[in-house]
Amino acid sequence: MYEFVINLHMHTPYSDGQGSHAQIAQAALRARLDAVIVTDHNVLVDGPENYYKNGDRQTLLLVGEEIHDQALQPQKNHLLVMGTNRELSPLAYDTQRLIDAVKQNGGISFLAHPTDPAAPAFNEPDISWVNWEVRGYSGIELWNGMSEFKSLLKSKLHAIYYAYNPRRVARGPFEDTLKQWDLLLASGRRVAAIGGSDAHAIPASLGPLKRTLFPYDFHFKAINTHILTPDPLKGVLAEDRQIILDSLGNGRAFIGYDLPAPTRGFRFTANGKDRTVSMGEEISAVQGVTFQIRLPRPTECRLIKDGNPVKIWNKRETCTFITADPGIYRVEAYMNYLGHRRGWIFSNPIYVR
Repeated sequence: MYEFVINLHMHTPYSDGQGSHAQIAQAALRARLDAVIVTDHNVLVDGPENYYKNGDRQTLLLVGEEIHDQALQPQKNHLLVMGTNRELSPLAYDTQRLIDAVKQNGGISFLAHPTDPAAPAFNEPDISWVNWEVRGYSGIELWNGMSEFKSLLKSKLHAIYYAYNPRRVARGPFEDTLKQWDLLLASGRRVAAIGGSDAHAIPASLGPLKRTLFPYDFHFKAINTHILTPDPLKGVLAEDRQIILDSLGNGRAFIGYDLPAPTRGFRFTANGKDRTVSMGEEISAVQGVTFQIRLPRPTECRLIKDGNPVKIWNKRETCTFITADPGIYRVEAYMNYLGHRRGWIFSNPIYVR
């Protein structure tokens, strides 16, 4: 399998971001990302999709959209849409119809920032996802960088502290989001998880203090989605776009918080009677299953079954677990960084039937 590092969910001046597509691509090149996916609010920008190069490095910039009903107050139920090549924001008033249209147009969709709490000190409302009756979406944005930052803004002093200390923000996905994901999986749905930066590069000021809140360069070193593909990217826009979207939509991916330590090289597989599968795939429990977990460095590792830990390892780089129990298995890894235990890796599930 080939591994590629993607950063997704970011904005340009076409909605409420500050950097152009070209500037975002250059930041991605500096961060050595393989691809970025820009998703402006309610506008599908035509033209910027391409490979961008700097010397011997190249990165693929793809364009999707973050669609929500602007008539709602507050404006909840944001949907990340990728791969449709068609403007679908006029359908925002009916979320299920929108999700159906994404599928009909060959795209994938993810529930954006399912937990996005209010920040009353800055008059920011709660814009969490609330329409859990909808079906047919590809997955959820399990970890959103800006939602986590927003949750810490209890006062203007907190904002100043974290604006100057962005490395201290991330702890992991919200517990409510993890629980909701496990409930969706337990209901029998295939729900892929991605991590999003939600990057805006917002210029902020408070009196004489001026600061860009989380520049793209910072985001691109932090919460990334690593995809695994059976074939390498070929340097051809249309083919590589489809490879990336297929891996994201099918959950052949994991979320890596690459700031404290690179997560490249993580693997989670299951060996059965006559085949080996990876994240996003299904395997039979007949005659038992052996899970193998490989971490890029020794740390705390948890194997989760149906939302509950079944095995916890500490200071381990490789972990093995044998079972004959059907269920939905996924991995969480944690490490200490800047004085706190922080989420490091969150895998997509392997389905044991």
